[in-house]
Amino acid sequence: MPIYEVYTTREFDEDFNKLDNSEKLRVRKIIMQLSLRGDEIGKPLSGLSFFREKKFEGKRLYFLVYKDIFIILAIAIGNKKVQQATINRILIDLSEYQQYVFNIFNKKD
Repeated sequence: MPIYEVYTTREFDEDFNKLDNSEKLRVRKIIMQLSLRGDEIGKPLSGLSFFREKKFEGKRLYFLVYKDIFIILAIAIGNKKVQQATINRILIDLSEYQQYVFNIFNKKD
């Protein structure tokens, strides 16, 4: 089974830096799980198998799975209060995230 490469957005990095140490540790464990079994982790959102969330300690980690190129893009971390707004914003920006990932992929070759 191939290993997924996990990349993060600036928004994700900013959200991560606001977490306390125990939450950061939990997110690191989730990232490790994603690299090993990315398309099996979390719950699909908005009827899209590639757009997923993983719950932890009252928060949610939002990510996109690109199975064909074995890349995961961690987009944001949020709580239940902002869940729908975060999901809506990600859906609006899907094409931008896709372009970002394909730019990463093309630079690898």
